[in-house]
Amino acid sequence: MTSLYLAILVGLVVLLVLILILRIPAFISLLIASICTGLGAGLNAEEIISTIQKGMGGTLGFVATVVGLGAIFGGILEKTNGAKILARSLLNRFGEKRSSWALMLIGFLVAIPVFFDVGIIILFPILYAVHKRTKKSLIFYALPLLAGLAVTHACIPPTPGPIAVAQLVQANLGWVILFGFVIGIPMAIVGGVWYSRYLGRRLNIQLDLDQGNKEEELIDEQGLFLILFALLLPILLIIMGTLTKENIIAVPNVQFREFILLIGHPFSALIIANLFAWYILGKRSRLSTDHLVEVSSKSLYPVGIIILVTGAGGVYKETLIDTGAGELIANQLQSMGWSILVFSFIAALIVRVMQGSATVAMITAGGLVAPLLSSYTLNPMQLACLVIAISSGATAMSHLNDSGFWLVKEYLRLDETNAMKTWTVASTLIGLTGFVLSYLCFLLVD
Repeated sequence: MTSLYLAILVGLVVLLVLILILRIPAFISLLIASICTGLGAGLNAEEIISTIQKGMGGTLGFVATVVGLGAIFGGILEKTNGAKILARSLLNRFGEKRSSWALMLIGFLVAIPVFFDVGIIILFPILYAVHKRTKKSLIFYALPLLAGLAVTHACIPPTPGPIAVAQLVQANLGWVILFGFVIGIPMAIVGGVWYSRYLGRRLNIQLDLDQGNKEEELIDEQGLFLILFALLLPILLIIMGTLTKENIIAVPNVQFREFILLIGHPFSALIIANLFAWYILGKRSRLSTDHLVEVSSKSLYPVGIIILVTGAGGVYKETLIDTGAGELIANQLQSMGWSILVFSFIAALIVRVMQGSATVAMITAGGLVAPLLSSYTLNPMQLACLVIAISSGATAMSHLNDSGFWLVKEYLRLDETNAMKTWTVASTLIGLTGFVLSYLCFLLVD
């Protein structure tokens, strides 16, 4: 038992040293840490190689498909100006007094198909236009938008982080989406709308960026309904499939039930969403087929590393299972009276603070927690709460080692101190709110 504890410790130390000190990519670092853990626990070379193949294959068969389809969907939505049309339409409907709520909702919706940093880049001109019109501190509008983007990026599939964690812990995506919305909206309100009201009165940020930052003239405002439909279509299909599978929605006709389960699977739901985006949004924006093919191809470039890191997280999980380390840690937690959800949150938070990337923190924590679950009896809703707890820990404490922190700092023209007062505190409020609510939901659905 002592040697197994030592193997776990050596693997974690190797992982952190490789990422933090030697700056080795997370994909390679996770593989090396898995090999070190396996060797320390007494696995032979053949067993280690078999574990790597099993961990990669078992994880990527699902994740690569969903993340790839989600990336293409997001690329088409971005290229057709869907995010900007949605933003300006919602702002017009909410009005100036409720613009912070509108921006939070915009961030929440836009981050469903696009990454956090992409959302900032494409929505900043609209954020600036609102700030310029009202002359209020930019904080009043920036934090709600950022909070909406961050929450969806961390908690609601088809963004890569929650997909990866859900696959690692074998959580149903439909339940993850449902709890992501239920818990995610209060997270964005606390860290975005409420904190912006407090900080905006104390930190007056005024920008003068007339040159090169004017809001673009957008076409086809009548396409708002189609954009909302495109965003929500895969989510609604997945939720419908989950509720049907769990017999919460009764479908007496066997053939129709099978049809719902088919189109409600994440693979089918995202294929349908892509076809809708391609033929309705793309053609409505007068994009040629060749242009759409190019957009689809380019949108896959950024997700390659995420897919590989997720696979490496699966290898790390499989190593902990095959060595018996997962069961050992689970028994130790139970003897100490620790909740698996508390451990999950803390594990993700520690990795987040130490290495910066929210996605890497989610995948690493998911790989560490997944082997423990065989010692617990959790229902599908509790597994979804576990995913949200991990995502919350990986969202909190964005600081100097996080690329997102620097993106926010540069776009808002803040110094490091004010950036930490702004985004570091806001992201921590988001994460803590998510943890508290996921813990409460975890207890309620027991």
